[in-house]
Amino acid sequence: MDYGIIGNCQYNALIDTYGDVVWLCWPRLDSSFAFGGLLDPMKGGRFRISPGDGTRGKQNYLANTNVLRTVFETDKGSFEVIDFAPRFILFERYHKPTKLFRIVRPLTGEPVVKVDLSPTYDYGRITPKPVFGSNHISFKDLPLELRLTTNASLNMISERRPMVLRQPLYFVLSYGEPLEANLIHTSKEFFERTCAYWRTWVKHCYLPLEYQESVIRSALVLKIHQFEDTGAIIASTTTSIPEAQGTERNWDYRFCWMRDAMFSLMALQRLTQFEELEGFVLYLRNLTETSQRYRERLQPVYGISGEAQLTERILGHLSGYQNHKPVRIGNQAFEHLQHDVYGELVLAISQLFLDQRFMDGDDNVPHSLLTHLVDRIETYLEAKDAGLWEFRGIAQLHTFTLLMHWAGAIMACQIAEAHRLDELHERATRLHRQARELIDTRCWNDRIQAFTIAADVEALDASLLMMINLGYLGADDPRANLHLDAIASGLSAGDGLIHRYTMVDDFGSTENAFLICSFWLAEAYARLGRREEGEALFRKLLSLGNPLGLYSEDLDPATGKLWGNFPQTYSHVGLINAAFALARKDSGLGFFHPSRFRH
Repeated sequence: MDYGIIGNCQYNALIDTYGDVVWLCWPRLDSSFAFGGLLDPMKGGRFRISPGDGTRGKQNYLANTNVLRTVFETDKGSFEVIDFAPRFILFERYHKPTKLFRIVRPLTGEPVVKVDLSPTYDYGRITPKPVFGSNHISFKDLPLELRLTTNASLNMISERRPMVLRQPLYFVLSYGEPLEANLIHTSKEFFERTCAYWRTWVKHCYLPLEYQESVIRSALVLKIHQFEDTGAIIASTTTSIPEAQGTERNWDYRFCWMRDAMFSLMALQRLTQFEELEGFVLYLRNLTETSQRYRERLQPVYGISGEAQLTERILGHLSGYQNHKPVRIGNQAFEHLQHDVYGELVLAISQLFLDQRFMDGDDNVPHSLLTHLVDRIETYLEAKDAGLWEFRGIAQLHTFTLLMHWAGAIMACQIAEAHRLDELHERATRLHRQARELIDTRCWNDRIQAFTIAADVEALDASLLMMINLGYLGADDPRANLHLDAIASGLSAGDGLIHRYTMVDDFGSTENAFLICSFWLAEAYARLGRREEGEALFRKLLSLGNPLGLYSEDLDPATGKLWGNFPQTYSHVGLINAAFALARKDSGLGFFHPSRFRH
């Protein structure tokens, strides 16, 4: 997947090495694409800036930014394309417009450049006609006007004719509000201010001593997957990239999974970035305090404005990623029962109760929210669910769900101690002990010497490496290494990579390695003192990202090809956590100290 991503916490875009915007949804992360060649090269529209002769460029990011540079070398000369989504402070707020800036600059000789612009909408059903102004092309057959403002020849663009590049060309594509200011000055200013914003953000990150380049790139990926307007954090930028060659495991990941958000937030907190947490808590409060329905049961996934209904639909008119159908929008997972969400949310918001920097006396996170989450842990402690991997036809008492009940209850104990909430402390203590008893008595399997995917079920689950990474199994527990080795061996996909599980699910057997699971394995090696094994696996994983250091969800062990929605926040969270565990002595996840509660 040779794509680079740019974004500004309002929208994201993917750009390939041919200079083509293959994915851009406007005005929001979950809107229809304006450019969707990723899922249909014929109907998906195009915004390509390239030599026009099929030459591929080489991509890199400007250091410590989400600004992408693509360099094209031709026999007539070379040029670069700078792509960015503006983001910086303006009038004491973040300026993040639905505008795509593309700056084309000659480097050597007199290169030839060709611009191909053909937007679409309603997932390829609408092809708007261009209307020409004096210095712009507008497309008005859309919910809002889409306009290209440029100093390039409009006729050469509309006729798709090559142009000799003697001076920089500037392209600003806007949706809704057009660019009315000076084109060149604004492009230069927005470029400089966007670069400065990202570099300042990175400077404020706490980083491990080693692996900094990879950690920085992963951190920048996580940041632009938060929809800042509401605080929601989406799982991935795309929909319907299949998990493996020839499969129909094609899902829409442009929504906010509570679990994914928790993992992303805890990774960002490890980097000492907390702004995202405050935004997500507002999103969570809007879910839990504005409707009685939400108070009864939290769904595992919501829309980025808190939409509860994410009805899954198939778009039969699109050919799909590399001709893999179906293309899906929406996600049936909103109907699932996934009870791990309550413990995960306690972990996600815990620092607002425990970190003095957030205790400003305004009760920004009321104790009622925490109490509600503990209530739900108690209600669903022994309830069967679809589990972490969202089995559509199987309900079990999943061990991972019990692990999250345990972790959430322990964190609630720590918060209750800090705030002298005796009744809550008593309840949470009872709950984490009950969860541990269920895990120890019903989920350990003597024959395979590991904890299994669900109570009384003999099958392995790679997510249970989190029993080590969360501290349920300490290095002094004789089961820890047995459990790790059983998963590493029983779920092996070869060369250190592992499957998430091997049991047959609703869609058959899984084929590819699930990348976050391999990162979990590297982290688990480190936490059990097996650093050499962990470092070897981690270095292997670092070599498997795309040339820009970006990861999707899955990887074909035989070919090394990335599959699944891209980029996948889960994978980048795994990279960050493994890097910290391997690079220095690491005490765990923030304020989470389970060792005090093991007995």
